[in-house]
Amino acid sequence: MKKILFMAMVFTFSLNVTAQVTTPQPSPFGKLEQKVGLTDVSIEYSRPSMRGRTIFGDLVSYGKLWRTGANKNTIITFSDDVVIEGHTLKAGAYSIFTTPNETSWDVVFYTDIENWGTPQKWDNSKVAVKTTVKSYPIPFDVETLTMDVNSISNNGAKLEIFWEKTYVAIPFEVPTDKIVSKSIEKAMKGTSAEDYYAAAVYYLEEGKDIKKAQEWMEKAMSMIENPAFYQLRKLALIYAEAGNKKAAIEAAKKSLEGSEKVGNADYIKMNKASLKEWGAL
Repeated sequence: MKKILFMAMVFTFSLNVTAQVTTPQPSPFGKLEQKVGLTDVSIEYSRPSMRGRTIFGDLVSYGKLWRTGANKNTIITFSDDVVIEGHTLKAGAYSIFTTPNETSWDVVFYTDIENWGTPQKWDNSKVAVKTTVKSYPIPFDVETLTMDVNSISNNGAKLEIFWEKTYVAIPFEVPTDKIVSKSIEKAMKGTSAEDYYAAAVYYLEEGKDIKKAQEWMEKAMSMIENPAFYQLRKLALIYAEAGNKKAAIEAAKKSLEGSEKVGNADYIKMNKASLKEWGAL
């Protein structure tokens, strides 16, 4: 008997060693990396497919905690602190657990990322942030579970989940303005033309102090021997926002001239549109 067991073990071991066949996983691993403002966001998850099955309310039960994917935990990582529904989520990696319901989902960011599925013993002290979001029907099937980061702005985005005919989105805010403001404050102590220009453009695009933006842009232009057409375009927009139409038209004409020299159709079109809007064409 011992000899038979030994031979069986040897046979099994030899099969494992000599196995050459590799097959695809039914729920393949996926990874998303996205920059939101200045914050790096990454998502790692396994992506199951419908394969003719009913998902929500059947395979994934309503009212029960779900791993939000397959296999190992779905993990999201933020390089900076973010804000979700008014709650600060510290920089780091989190498991995403959800409880789907018919018209809403509960979403939990959980500090333990080493589970395979849902935790055997739930620990409320590991719940970093919990929120509830609406779920929406979509008019077509999404065959494979999909997570994405969309509606991206300098200051936030939405973590989106699509599967079957269901869509949910979890908005989050990133600290771009805080980071940029600190970098501007630091840069202004030993300022280059590039720093003045970048700070001015940021203030213009974020609707901050336009007078300060104008001051910085004028300093940048004074330090650049031959401003490029795209730099002059930003100068024109700042003047227009500050209410100085005459200076805006002058800068836009210079930008148009420069963009025509290099054949940049986009800037030619934008400058002509602005000049027409400002009554110069």
